[in-house]
Amino acid sequence: MRRASCTKAIAVTALVSLSAAVVAEPTVTDQTCGLTTPIRFATFNVFLNRPEQGELQRDLGNSDTQARKVAEIIAHIRPDVLLLNEFDFDPSGNTLSLFADEYLAKVAKPFRPIQYPYRYLAPSNTGIAAPIDVNGDGVIKGPSDAYGYGSFPGQYAMALLSRYPIESHQVRTFQNFLWRDMPRAEIPQNFYTDQELEIFRLSSKSHWDIPIRVDELLIHVLAAHPTPAVFDGVEDHNGRRNHDEIRLWADYIDGAGYLYDDRGRTGGLARNERFVIVGDYNADPVDGDSRNNAINQLLNHALVDASQPPNSAGAVVAAKLDKLDRPHKGDPATDTSDFSQNLRIDYVLPSHWGLDIEQTGVFWPTPDDPLYDLVGDGDPIQSSDHRLVWADLRPTQCTKDD
Repeated sequence: MRRASCTKAIAVTALVSLSAAVVAEPTVTDQTCGLTTPIRFATFNVFLNRPEQGELQRDLGNSDTQARKVAEIIAHIRPDVLLLNEFDFDPSGNTLSLFADEYLAKVAKPFRPIQYPYRYLAPSNTGIAAPIDVNGDGVIKGPSDAYGYGSFPGQYAMALLSRYPIESHQVRTFQNFLWRDMPRAEIPQNFYTDQELEIFRLSSKSHWDIPIRVDELLIHVLAAHPTPAVFDGVEDHNGRRNHDEIRLWADYIDGAGYLYDDRGRTGGLARNERFVIVGDYNADPVDGDSRNNAINQLLNHALVDASQPPNSAGAVVAAKLDKLDRPHKGDPATDTSDFSQNLRIDYVLPSHWGLDIEQTGVFWPTPDDPLYDLVGDGDPIQSSDHRLVWADLRPTQCTKDD
């Protein structure tokens, strides 16, 4: 886990598993709400962050081993829609194109290449210097005093890859939404001045609503990467911020009128819209350091279907290597991260309305699996310290009851 304490978005359109079992590649028909196979949504914190701006692009241009293993995992699981967390932002889009076109589309055998013609990336609050003392140490300097922890603008950012068209004109981002504008926000008392609260943003990276067009259907991909709920003091600044970053989506799917996006449009998601919440939320439902079990704002939400937690056999094996002297209250099979204490912090959560879950999973093979070297034991990190999480979803309710 790494620390995490108005520019134009880029939508790029270009021509261009289960555990370790062989995964059939989903295909679609042109029948509205009658797909021959479900749509596979996934999230993956790919750990493709680097200490210096531009370093990731240079690494990708030099046949990076870690990126190759990340690509092989993705090619094995074959998501239709995939959120990448911790993928450094490049405003030109060249870094994302390099990964998609030279790694995913050219992955070596026995894996099959996979192409994503539709891509989305936008700026992140990470590394954007804030003119205030964000961490309260009396000095305004360094990555801890950015709107989101980062050494340069866009470190630890996000990107979306899709095999379905992105409705770019309908995308909503909430990068600039102010924390103080959330009613009953968990802002620590006496930590920021009123003047500082007039500029401090809620999202440590950003929050994106990216509508995906599947035949005649629209599915809103709600993507975010809240700050870890640690690396702070007794004021629990990061824990509070993590809680409210998660709460933003809970309020958004409720249609909250107080929300405003980066274009000035107000309100939340309309009634009876299909959505899938994806990302690294840095919050386990029962373990870890998140505030008031923050992720339960989504897991227990009436509009969210969290009935099939993804799991893996590899997570159970890895849990036995847990080095922290603290009990693991949750089911270790559902863990998605390989830290000193493994946690469930990466999620693919569909709407109850309009989507049925067919199956879910985490790519975390056991040591006796031929693909185990793609994840390893974490020392050193082979691909990422997170695991790819996926869910197969089938659209239902082809007509709305508005």
